[in-house]
Amino acid sequence: MSSLPKYQEIYRRFRLAIDQGQLGPGDRVPSVRSMALELKVARGTVEAAYQLLVSEGFFEARGQAGTVIAGALSATPLKPQPAVAPPASGPRPLQMGLPALDAFPRKLWARLVTRQVRRTDADSLAMGDVRGAHALRAAIASYLALYRGVECSPQQVFVCAGYAGCLTLLCDALQMVGQRCWFEDPGYLHARQLLLHQAVQLVPVPVDAEGLDVERGMQRDRQARLAIVTPAHQSPLGVALSPARRRALLAWAREQGSWVVEDDYDSEFRYQGQPLAALKSQDVGDRVIYAGSFSKMLFPGLRLGYLVVPASLVEAFGRSAEALQQRSAQLLQLTAADFLEQGHFTRHLKKMRLLYAQRRRLLVTALGLHCAEFLRVDEQAGGINLLARLLVSLPDCVVVEAANNAGLAVQPLSGWMLEPGSEQGVLMGFTNVLTAEQAAELALVLRRVIVESLSTPWVTAKSI
Repeated sequence: MSSLPKYQEIYRRFRLAIDQGQLGPGDRVPSVRSMALELKVARGTVEAAYQLLVSEGFFEARGQAGTVIAGALSATPLKPQPAVAPPASGPRPLQMGLPALDAFPRKLWARLVTRQVRRTDADSLAMGDVRGAHALRAAIASYLALYRGVECSPQQVFVCAGYAGCLTLLCDALQMVGQRCWFEDPGYLHARQLLLHQAVQLVPVPVDAEGLDVERGMQRDRQARLAIVTPAHQSPLGVALSPARRRALLAWAREQGSWVVEDDYDSEFRYQGQPLAALKSQDVGDRVIYAGSFSKMLFPGLRLGYLVVPASLVEAFGRSAEALQQRSAQLLQLTAADFLEQGHFTRHLKKMRLLYAQRRRLLVTALGLHCAEFLRVDEQAGGINLLARLLVSLPDCVVVEAANNAGLAVQPLSGWMLEPGSEQGVLMGFTNVLTAEQAAELALVLRRVIVESLSTPWVTAKSI
């Protein structure tokens, strides 16, 4: 069966019949009522398909005489008809994990890149340090000390090709093949996929309103070698790791000789109160490996992530960095260093906090107006994504499939879970929602696909 929403499937069947000559000008089509009875769908579903065909000139409504195939047919080839046309370039509507691409200071960045190009000499054309450009590592160390309370030297900083590069380096340096690792459940989908690819044995640890349940983690596997956590804004639930859980996690790592990876991916984007302290800043036992990335702060095409490792691990990580040779472009590293050193980074984050708070409000308001009986948005103090819980008896994967066929780019909460559970929700990004009108349009698309999914019994039955 097609993965299209049912009204689009009906539309597509008529278009194929017209294109193949099975239906010609003047031929009558079944009434909405008889078609709905025949297909066992809601009348509204058939009406939506017929209205689309009328608007495109394929059907002609003749009142009491019924609906017929139009006399002058367009030669336009058959295409899927998304409710929200995808942009020619840039992000898809509600795509997760993206910063506000329209608000990035492109002209400033271009000037910094040009300045670096003019400084190019023979040495700068070489491969560069496998640990990353020293200027960038020094700038990162200074920024973390000042804004995240993380004290480290540039020698402890390793620049990688995005967060995926960080995890690859970490798995190699810690020799994680076959080793057990606590992983938040639900937890960051792409990290899970990469760790499984690296043959790491993941131990799912539940997440509640206080973040990772450390007690449950110890019950499941006290001797795990590693724990990967998102303490500032848990991915994807958005909750913060409570002070008691932080203490318990650090105590576990210290007592077991295990390591904790702190994925501090968007802690700067907090809209209520001050940003939370980094877990690494509380790590008196030196068991935390701090991971950061510029992808969600600046732009994802930069592909720059970094690790801050304890002094005892610098040598092991250095050997792995030498073996893996996963350098990022020297030009971009040096440009990012200038961006940090000259204060542009902190000014950009301040601007983005205000902008994201506004754009988040636009989408939350629109969802409240148009989808309140179907979706409830979780309260979150920060982050760049929203979680809307389903209030109806419908699998989130069904809603997401229909929404994405309609032109959106949302994700099901159930897809981020290692163990099957009852959590059902729709994950979406809000950073590229520009206006209240756009937010309303997107909310209406979600409302429509939920209504259609609820009125399409075979789709629900198949999914359940």
